[in-house]
Amino acid sequence: MYRLIWPMSRDKQKTEIPAEKLELYDKLIRERPHIERKGVALPYTSANGHMFTFLSASGSLALRLPSEKREEFMARYKTVLFVAHGAVLKEYVEVPEKLFENTVELLTYLDLSYEYAQRLKPKTPRKTVGEKKKRTRR
Repeated sequence: MYRLIWPMSRDKQKTEIPAEKLELYDKLIRERPHIERKGVALPYTSANGHMFTFLSASGSLALRLPSEKREEFMARYKTVLFVAHGAVLKEYVEVPEKLFENTVELLTYLDLSYEYAQRLKPKTPRKTVGEKKKRTRR
């Protein structure tokens, strides 16, 4: 006997991220239809192959900003560079809780982050196993 298992929607798949944080992130990204939310366990956005936002397992939002805007952001919101797995992510800031809840104000920084990622040199897509160059025998 076989049982069909239908793929679950992204929202119903298991994730460690608190549901309210995931909803705030999705709400933010939905405001910009040209930005696509990717990832399930680690939701993120990317442009030209460069990630520019992501939501950590604890529900903290990381935002990639150019250096001058990053310094302004950290001073204005009294926050720090984002730390993931013990490593400081030099281009990412940790978005404070109050700002994360204020979608309208945060949109300005989402736009800056997207524009910054668009200006970075595009990454070439990685080849999948099937696309790897076949070796020739000698």
